[in-house]
Amino acid sequence: MSQESLIVLATLIGYKLLLIGVGVWASRRNQTEADFFIAGQGLGPWVGGLSYAASTSSAWVLLGFSGFVYLNGLSALWMVPGIWGGYVAVWLWFGRRLRAETAEAGHVTTADFLSGGQSPTGRRWIGAIAAAMILFCFIFYIAAQFGAAAVAFETQFALPRFESVLVGAGVVLIYSLLGGFWAVSVTDMLQGALMLLVALLLPVAALVAAGGPSGVMATLQANESAAYLSLSGEMPVMVLLGFVVGVWGVGLGALGQPQLITRLMAVKDEAARRRGFQIAIIWAVLVFTGMTVLGLSGRALVGAGSNGEAVFYQVARDYLPPIVGGLVIAAVLSAVMSTVDSILLVAASAVSRDLGVSRRFKGREVLVSRIVMIAIAVVAVWMTLALPSSIFARVLFAWAALGAAFGPIIVMRVVGVQSGHRAVLAAMITGFGLTVFFNALGALDASTLSGPGAVLTQWAQLPGDPFERVIPWLPALLILWFGRVRVRHEACLRHLAP
Repeated sequence: MSQESLIVLATLIGYKLLLIGVGVWASRRNQTEADFFIAGQGLGPWVGGLSYAASTSSAWVLLGFSGFVYLNGLSALWMVPGIWGGYVAVWLWFGRRLRAETAEAGHVTTADFLSGGQSPTGRRWIGAIAAAMILFCFIFYIAAQFGAAAVAFETQFALPRFESVLVGAGVVLIYSLLGGFWAVSVTDMLQGALMLLVALLLPVAALVAAGGPSGVMATLQANESAAYLSLSGEMPVMVLLGFVVGVWGVGLGALGQPQLITRLMAVKDEAARRRGFQIAIIWAVLVFTGMTVLGLSGRALVGAGSNGEAVFYQVARDYLPPIVGGLVIAAVLSAVMSTVDSILLVAASAVSRDLGVSRRFKGREVLVSRIVMIAIAVVAVWMTLALPSSIFARVLFAWAALGAAFGPIIVMRVVGVQSGHRAVLAAMITGFGLTVFFNALGALDASTLSGPGAVLTQWAQLPGDPFERVIPWLPALLILWFGRVRVRHEACLRHLAP
């Protein structure tokens, strides 16, 4: 192993030991199921804001979004307003109701909120279906993040893929199993800070190496097509409209993500929620701006033809000192862990609480959750090794499916519309099912089809995937509206009051 690799490895080991230390510290704070899954609703603004930002962004921002910009040019920037809009909606619109009802009703999971106000039978069915969807989607999500960690180890240390995946999964499991939501949130805060540092350093290094803003633009203008440097990508108007709607749908998906909703449920008070939003949105603006600069500068430096998701590593290896390169690799793994730890915890809570497993083991709820975490991680490791896929595509499918399943229900509950449990179940299944349907159509070869099937497949394959990310919301919202029931007006006013 070269001296450079040894420096990177030493940096990485020190950072991971710090995360494990946080897990040991947090393990002493888990006395109840609520402590383990939502930190006893005690998150402050810095932990809540930065851990939310790190968890929502993960490796797909550092690797996927920078690669998306590298491959598509300026038209990729249409995604950013939708993502920032998701931050605003979750923190400022959803947040007040989520936090208040959690404190009042004792919610622990997102499914608790989805089934609020329902009969015991309705709550059981909603919890069971929601848990099944969370497990299905989060297996894909975790596998994508483990894949990102493997790329980091393979690139920097030339480790075989099998060992690379195991190392990344092992560190996440250790501190998540020890400390629960407290450890996950505090480590995500640290990881979010590290991601921000690298998202500022690496783009600056790439920009300087490419000759500054003028040098980047001159190189791109000389070597790239006009479409690459156009915000419209020179797409026809209707195609561009579909593309914009589709990429904005990435932000829409944030409204139904359990690992994000849980952060708002766990914030300790209204002041922490408002301050946490300010911290999270500033982080998002800086990181997405940095990754945009990196994508364009990387294109100028290495040209077309590279793997977009590997440009991040290429720039770090070629234009940064080894010690800073160690921080870069640590930042990627931080991005991976800030999502994996959160969704492992949510998946464990889905099985333990929402499926009622913990009720069969009174006093051992935390132990059951830890066993479930290990099982989910094992399956995800197998998927990472057996079913390779693009980091970006796999994560965004899981994101869109859960967003369409849960987002419409949360929206309706936040605005005070209470639907019956049959309508909630129908909306959940419809949103989820249509996302899966359009995702499957997107993988077909339209040239082999004819008639309505060919037309529908072509629609599903529009740039930006608007049919997969947005269309499933519409029938789900209609089902909830027509399935609404009479609720106490006073209760709605109490939850919606400032």
